[in-house]
Amino acid sequence: MGHDKLRKFAENETFSCLLQPDASKVLDKSGEPSEGLRLHDHPVKGHWNEVMFKADQPIVLELGCGKGEYTIDLSKRIPQRNYIGVDIKGARLWRGAKTATEEGLVNVAFLRTRIEFIEAFFGPGEVSEIWLTFSDPQLKSENSRLTSPLFLERYRKFLKPGGIIHLKTDSRFLHEYSKAVALENDLTILDSTTDLYGNTSTAGRSSALYEVQTFYERMFLSQGYKITYLSFTIDHEGPYRHPSDFDSDYWRSIEGPRKFVHSPVSTQR
Repeated sequence: MGHDKLRKFAENETFSCLLQPDASKVLDKSGEPSEGLRLHDHPVKGHWNEVMFKADQPIVLELGCGKGEYTIDLSKRIPQRNYIGVDIKGARLWRGAKTATEEGLVNVAFLRTRIEFIEAFFGPGEVSEIWLTFSDPQLKSENSRLTSPLFLERYRKFLKPGGIIHLKTDSRFLHEYSKAVALENDLTILDSTTDLYGNTSTAGRSSALYEVQTFYERMFLSQGYKITYLSFTIDHEGPYRHPSDFDSDYWRSIEGPRKFVHSPVSTQR
């Protein structure tokens, strides 16, 4: 491990806005493998506004936040909400946590954990919105997609009634898959576009949707890729169903290769 990464990990321990729980204390290994993932609740579950924030405000998550630039920018634009960026990479989270600390941002926190463990950290109705920004489309593994029925079931356990999922991505595959999941389960689609910046109609959309951009978003825009956006609620009775009419082979075939341009603090998706 490089000296710079070790320095960041050491500094992470000093940030009060960064929660880094021990995974072994969250994951319950006492059950049989056939029983699936079993988790212990973390003490912060249901108490984020008391423990991590100074104001009792609606909580917004960004899952897979990377360096946290989206989380940071949204928190500055909309201070009436509390924002939590979630990622497993400590070296990435260092940047967001350091910025939040240096700038004294009181409505920002970061959580270092696997997204599969997310329900161990948030209580019923504790979260108002979730942002998925340029998530890995997981072309071959449906259950790994962050908009799959498996993940929607996890989100439902802690999203408020009418809670919103925002998906911003360069992957047409992931966009169409997520839309198919929403339609299959009669979820309310609030907004959908396959060309966010080419669509001249911005009615009803926050300016932050266009003005707040991640590293990957800027990179893909510069390469000429279209950015898609989808938002929907996940209110649904009963188990979530997998989409019956999604042509995964077709949408997988049109996914173009991505050229990753590295900066000193970026890594490949």
